[in-house]
Amino acid sequence: MKISVLDSTLRDGAQGVDISFSVNDKIAIAKTLDAFGVDYIEAGNPGSNPKDMEFFSLARELDLKNAKLCAFGSTRRKGIPAEQDANLRALLCANTPAVTVFGKASLLHVHEILGVSPEENLRMIDESIRFLKENGKEVIFDAEHFFDGYALDAVYAAAVLSAAAAAGADILCLCDTNGGTLPLGIHETVKRLHKDFPAAFFGIHTHDDIGCAIASSLLAVDAGAAHIQGTFIGFGERCGNADLSGILPTLALKSRNEITGDISQTASAARKIAQIANVSIPAGKPYIGKNAFSHKAGMHIDGVLKNSSSFEHIDPALVGGERRFMLSEVAGRGSILEKIRPYAPHITKDDPLLGEIVAALKELEYQGYQFEGAEAGFELLTKKLLGTAKPHFRLVLYKITGEFPPLEGEFPSTALIKVEVDGQYETTAAQGCGPVHALDSALRKALLVFYPQLAEMKLTDYKVRVLDEKAATAAKVRVLIESADDAGTWTTIGVSDDIIEASLKALMDSIEYKLSKAE
Repeated sequence: MKISVLDSTLRDGAQGVDISFSVNDKIAIAKTLDAFGVDYIEAGNPGSNPKDMEFFSLARELDLKNAKLCAFGSTRRKGIPAEQDANLRALLCANTPAVTVFGKASLLHVHEILGVSPEENLRMIDESIRFLKENGKEVIFDAEHFFDGYALDAVYAAAVLSAAAAAGADILCLCDTNGGTLPLGIHETVKRLHKDFPAAFFGIHTHDDIGCAIASSLLAVDAGAAHIQGTFIGFGERCGNADLSGILPTLALKSRNEITGDISQTASAARKIAQIANVSIPAGKPYIGKNAFSHKAGMHIDGVLKNSSSFEHIDPALVGGERRFMLSEVAGRGSILEKIRPYAPHITKDDPLLGEIVAALKELEYQGYQFEGAEAGFELLTKKLLGTAKPHFRLVLYKITGEFPPLEGEFPSTALIKVEVDGQYETTAAQGCGPVHALDSALRKALLVFYPQLAEMKLTDYKVRVLDEKAATAAKVRVLIESADDAGTWTTIGVSDDIIEASLKALMDSIEYKLSKAE
């Protein structure tokens, strides 16, 4: 069965906590979703948000290859003819080929939220859809709170679908708006409706409030739904929406259903959307998280090297993912050899250099380094041991000062940095919220003179771990720094009994890695 896909990252996803898109952000995400190949991009509510109307105005210039833009809004308000309703007029002004219009499918909402009679609610649905169809729109009807409404009064919830279908809705989307319906309940309901409405084109829209949005969506498809709504990396109201990055690869690779999206772009599209949204993808997220195809145990690594299907459910490349062998005290020579193969293909299992790398890894771990979470740091280490690393800069000196109390409006720390690049020196200073922030700012400021591409790079995470709690403030610390650019993220590590020195080691390695990647 062919499944159509509507991505609501720009509408429902924008309602997630800490998510705020500029118009340019929305344009960039729309292009990413179109390149991936979703069928519909639900891009906002022009009737309630001026920013969304501005987006729709600019989006008319987009040359979308795969997706239809879709404006979102409600049925007409009570007591107002459809042709005079401001929200419906705004949907037309958005000038999109498709629109999503939502109506209440639960008597609780009809009585207590809308404050209308059940009959008036049905008229609101009927007249709104007819108005939009008369104006040439493809109409997706979102039956809001459908599953809760069906449990409360199945006859009325079905009447809502009948009214929408009779008015000409192209897709009847069943919404688990509160996200609390059990997956098997959704499966049973969709299966029953599929029999009661054999000519209807059903969709599913779920939320993740009990952690079942993906399962519910997949079971709805199994029961006959042919349209799925969600957000590409799952963010949205409360606990989020159904995560399309988990649903779509599963449909494409593990069922007989067909989707139009390019599944091999799943990981790259997710990373791009996450970067624009300024969020981190959880490491354990299926298919796209950095741990999705990671192996640590020696037995697992040995099995994957012999036959990847022994401990992987799919080939990572199918979703644009990457296999990772975690580097730790339980890793053997074979796993380390596999890890360095991309940049040291000449090294064999019996090569003495491999033994030196293994010995260096174990010694550094004894000192407190932990490379399983800092693979960029490990790559730099091995390249140094192999003699293939090219240092891009040398730190000549640094000096840090702090003051208390800070002057009003001023940063409390200042860092002075001097670096040398190919015999040329640059000395500069920067202020920061603390010594590490000041050092980071000064180091980047000095190196931007030589390497403008560092402007693309940003620090996304900073973690400190005390390694010897008994030593109190004199303890050795491990610092992990995660950095990112348009191409991805990487993590570097520094260890010292001086937190500033440990931080500086990790910062310098993060910059070295960025510069080495470009080469």
